[in-house]
Amino acid sequence: MTRPRCRIPSVALIATLALLLTAALLPAAGPVPAASSGTPISLVAAPGDERWSADLTIVDRDDVNIRRTAAGLRLREARSTGRGTRSPHSAIAEGMLVTAPRTLVRPATRVRAEISAAVPAGATVEAQVRGWRAAGWTEWRAATAGAVFDRPVTRVQTRVVLTTPNGGATATVRGVRLTADATAAVSAATPGRTYRVYATRIGLVGELTANGRTVQPRDHFAALPSRRGLSPLNTGDYTVRICTTSGSRCEYAPVWDVGPWNTRDDYWNPSSVRENWKNLPQGRPEAQAAYQSGYNGGRDQFGRTVLNPAGIDLADGTFWDGLRLTTNAWVDVAYLWTGGGPRGVVGDGPLNIRTGASTSYATRGLAARLAHVPIQCYVTGQSVAGPYRTTTRWNRLASGQYVSHAYISTVYGGSVPAC
Repeated sequence: MTRPRCRIPSVALIATLALLLTAALLPAAGPVPAASSGTPISLVAAPGDERWSADLTIVDRDDVNIRRTAAGLRLREARSTGRGTRSPHSAIAEGMLVTAPRTLVRPATRVRAEISAAVPAGATVEAQVRGWRAAGWTEWRAATAGAVFDRPVTRVQTRVVLTTPNGGATATVRGVRLTADATAAVSAATPGRTYRVYATRIGLVGELTANGRTVQPRDHFAALPSRRGLSPLNTGDYTVRICTTSGSRCEYAPVWDVGPWNTRDDYWNPSSVRENWKNLPQGRPEAQAAYQSGYNGGRDQFGRTVLNPAGIDLADGTFWDGLRLTTNAWVDVAYLWTGGGPRGVVGDGPLNIRTGASTSYATRGLAARLAHVPIQCYVTGQSVAGPYRTTTRWNRLASGQYVSHAYISTVYGGSVPAC
């Protein structure tokens, strides 16, 4: 198939960006657009500020469509991947570099970013950060206007996202400088949010996900229409629990792709936090509103006509084996990073989740490899020999189902009590 080409002006308008924005309590901000003029804004460091520069020199396996040049960081390929019409990957070319986490000298509640980049017309550059606290990683937040966390964080990780229209000119990022400090924290949102949304099957075996994974046959992961909940490659830092509306089958699956339709629709967040479409009810995806009621003229953020109300995409294994769906369907989705309490990391899977503490009990679904599952408590049951230990411990999940501790690589977020 011949891919469409965008008409690019013969001379790109390039502007050098040196952005350092003052403190703001808005945790979401848009990407850095092309600019024709402007004077850098200065920020005076307050006492206790911690400053560092993101390391943009290392491009490795968890980075996607990025290359390092003498001039700076650029997209490796400025043409989008061959995705379907409803995929945001068919509308733009994008790349992402994820840096190593930085341990802070002292806990912070705000991180701001200064980007130095040359950005052609139509291209964007965005610096995003997330913070580590006892319950795990926060969502990714745009940092150019100041990312504010609801609780102090002890580690910060940065990612740089570049986009351009399909076939367009790419930005060149020369540096990203971060500043962490303590400021008034925003109120924590209600934990453990669950919404009923429409699920579609991803397919696309052999193609790359937004975090750089090559999709495998009968793979186990999910896609959400926002990068805020995108797990880095080979992690399940952001995991969803997807259940059929009857509750008969569930799967815990890591979020490894972005879509369907949009890339900036964190619909599970309240309007005060939600990146776009703030006038929609919390829990209602923009694609659903566009499809059902003509919201935004019935179009997604790229101007494409929305052809179904999907709010989540499921890989084939999650769709067919975890939930045993035969066609696209409404499902109940829990966005587990919005909750609290101990979390177990599934080191090997997909792992059966059962109605009791023995392999003789019925299965009620699966927990994908690398998924983070919420553990309420533990009981003694059948002895199981697994990849991490031989044990009689079975963990009861927040859904009331059980998994053997023999397959849990680690637990974080607090101690697990006996049931």
